[in-house]
Order: sequence, then C-alpha cells, then structure tokens
Amino acid sequence: MQERKRLSDILPRADRENLDRLWETTEAADDLGPLPAGTYSCRIADGALFTAKSGTPGYKIAFEIIDGDHTGRRAWHDVWLTPAAMGMAKRDLIKIGITHPDQLERPLPRGMLETVKLALRRDDNGTEFNRVKDFKITGIEAIESDPFAPTDASDDDGFDWQSGRQTEALDI
Repeated sequence: MQERKRLSDILPRADRENLDRLWETTEAADDLGPLPAGTYSCRIADGALFTAKSGTPGYKIAFEIIDGDHTGRRAWHDVWLTPAAMGMAKRDLIKIGITHPDQLERPLPRGMLETVKLALRRDDNGTEFNRVKDFKITGIEAIESDPFAPTDASDDDGFDWQSGRQTEALDI
C-alpha cells in the first residue's frame, strides 16, 4: 500500500503558510441545492456514455447555465439506451446532432446553445432534485478557431455538426 502523502509533500513551505491563512479567513460555501424550476439559457458542456448502478446503459448530457443568477451551474439529462426508451432517446439525441449510435462515442461539438426547461422533483425520502423536462437548440456560439482542428477533407466524418445532418452515407 502506498504511503499517505502529507501537505508538505505537495506544497512548498510558503504555499503551505498561504493555505493556512486562506483557510482561516475563508467562509465555507453553502451547499448547492437543486435549481428552481424554470427555463434557462444553456450551452451543452458535455455528453458521455455511462452505465447506471442498475446496469442500464445511457448517455448523459450536461447543460451549463450561461446567464442569470445561476450562471455556471449545471443540470444533467439522462438518455436511456434501452428498447423501451429508444423513441425518446432518438428524439433527444437527434436534437444535439447524434443521428447514429457510432456518434455516441465521439465528443460533442462545442458551442451548442439551448433553452432548457427544468422541473423540481422530490423522491420518496423527500430529497429534491432537478429533472430536464425539455430542451431546444437555439443556436451555435461563436467559438475561436481551434489551432489543432483538422484542416483537410480526409478527416471529414461525413457529418455536418453545424446543421446536425449526415452529409454522406455511413459504412456500417
């Protein structure tokens, strides 16, 4: 078993003294509860495959609020990849440009803007949580060009991420 690290192992002495002062003068942040029900302007922050504790496969979309009192907070929407939920999964995934299961393994394009409707729910033990009721793509954010982005057509995957449409047939 690896020996447990000490603060002095990861911080120089001056930084350790600064950490001590900062610790003493900083108030602890409030716990973040669920967001109030309502409609929020968001951007898609991430999308990733996951498996629930029950073993159910899904795709989790993270929405980041971009204006108002809750700027920077996130809400998540689980898209279940099961036969019973496939109609709803396709509806939601097509909204973000995913038209084929192979695309679930790729990163989402940056800058998709949405209007997200959040509901406030309560489970059987009284814990409140948010649920995404609906979302609509409202635009694409202007993003600075990526210096590492592919520049030739050989890297084209046949999908126009801006319009959300397949531009050529997939070899499956």
